[in-house]
Amino acid sequence: MNKPLIGITAYSYHRPDSGWLYDVCYRGNARAIERAGGLPVLIPTGLPEADLRGIYDRVDAVLLPGGGDVNPQRYHAATQHPTVGGIDDSRDTTEMLMTRWAVDEDRPVLGICRGIQVMNVALGGTLIQDIPSTVAAPLVHDIARDKPRSTRMHDVTIEPGTRLAQIVGTAALPVNSLHHQAIATPAAPVKITACAPDGVPEALEVPERSFVLAVQWHPEDMIDDEPRMQRLFEAFVSAARDRMRR
Repeated sequence: MNKPLIGITAYSYHRPDSGWLYDVCYRGNARAIERAGGLPVLIPTGLPEADLRGIYDRVDAVLLPGGGDVNPQRYHAATQHPTVGGIDDSRDTTEMLMTRWAVDEDRPVLGICRGIQVMNVALGGTLIQDIPSTVAAPLVHDIARDKPRSTRMHDVTIEPGTRLAQIVGTAALPVNSLHHQAIATPAAPVKITACAPDGVPEALEVPERSFVLAVQWHPEDMIDDEPRMQRLFEAFVSAARDRMRR
């Protein structure tokens, strides 16, 4: 059986000793896609829009992975919080184009961490620039760097009847957490489908589309000991396979 092509958007990396610029991706994402039956391919940043469109037309689905903060100018913020970092305008452009094309054309797209934020901004929403200084009585949403990325930080409560609820099969889920930003105002077509106990949005879907889904946590880091996280990737790849067959 032919496997669907899953495009994973890259991020820019400057090698400290040489200054050389690379397009890279976190290996856990490619591994999760491969285990779910897809073929992961890297989508570089900085390409002309026509070439980016050429790649998009050849993949069956798009994965928007984690990473640095979205430029606040993208959602017309009046100021930039001092904690905002890792801005990559080229990546913002690439991923927002991919998101809008995928939603307009009903192509499967899965967002992870930064990916949920990119998706919301691309569709017209806004972000909380810094949870600790903005949310009342916030949970700790960012794992300490000396802890495994799979460390569970809190539960999320999932909206019944949503695609996410159907995939994981439970109303609550313990998740890891590596972020300091979150959705503020949801975009018009977006439905928030899970929240943390402090009210921070943890998942979104676009109900009118076959598979437009994003989560704030990192499921790729939990597939080895949490079958529900593996099912999320399997559902995504299955949606891509259905599109490939069409």
